[in-house]
Amino acid sequence: MNDAEYKRFTDAAAQCQMTNAAFLAYAVDKAARDLTRTAAEIATEREVIGELFAARRHLGRIHGLFNQVAKALNSGADAPHLDATAQAVLRVARRMENAADALLAHRDGGAAA
Repeated sequence: MNDAEYKRFTDAAAQCQMTNAAFLAYAVDKAARDLTRTAAEIATEREVIGELFAARRHLGRIHGLFNQVAKALNSGADAPHLDATAQAVLRVARRMENAADALLAHRDGGAAA
């Protein structure tokens, strides 16, 4: 634990009017009760970046599929759900962008870029 982490830990214990040991025991017990949530909360930056890259690959595949749709449309095919699908993909792309911005802001210790 570096100095900033230790200060945050001791300040949190003091704010809760607990000793460092009691606060640590409580936090560990709480984390151990819901390991799925705990794993999500403490996901390493490397894991988060890996997930962003995986999502980017998926968006690349979707791009290829949209090219196939465009080709089919140019050949006279019908695509009744194209607009809804395009809007869904756009929402996902924006969420990815927001996640990447939040990750960078967290990494830089400041506000979102």
